[in-house]
Amino acid sequence: MTIKEIRMNNMPCDSVPITPETKVDALLEKYPQLENVLIEMTPAFAKLRNPVLRKTVAKLATLSQVAQIGNVSLGTLINRLRAEVGITDEVGVIEEEAGDPVTPPEWFDRSLVSKTLDAREMIEAGEHPVQKVMKEIESLEQGKIYELVTPFVPAPLIDMVKGKGFLAWSAEEGTDLVKSYFTRG
Repeated sequence: MTIKEIRMNNMPCDSVPITPETKVDALLEKYPQLENVLIEMTPAFAKLRNPVLRKTVAKLATLSQVAQIGNVSLGTLINRLRAEVGITDEVGVIEEEAGDPVTPPEWFDRSLVSKTLDAREMIEAGEHPVQKVMKEIESLEQGKIYELVTPFVPAPLIDMVKGKGFLAWSAEEGTDLVKSYFTRG
């Protein structure tokens, strides 16, 4: 999801700006009452109540990624959060479509999966698979695919991997079952 335009008006000078790039931990540190709103709008973030996950996932996740994970409009999410803390101007956000999340990209072929990491137990234990995934994809052969299994779309990790020049695609295969695939671009 690419943000093309955003307008910020009447933002109190002592507040944390509530924008697509705002990190969840900074938001909740300044406005702890927004935790319930985030969880209501994006139930996958109920795991933020786990203190270990709060220290890892919340430091990485931006509101743009929260909207993506929760399948909620970024503008709706930001405007609701801003309204809850008394910021009355709405944010005008124009989003580009990210493509069809159900249809696999042309590069995807399950037979090319050479390595799988099921990170659900790690995440449930409060660990974050970022370091392990980044290390393992660095050694991924050209044309091969890395599969990551998680209980939610790992948007911050996907952004990091894409930043390294990899292609990524995620498929929700059930409640608390998301498979993300990575290959060299």
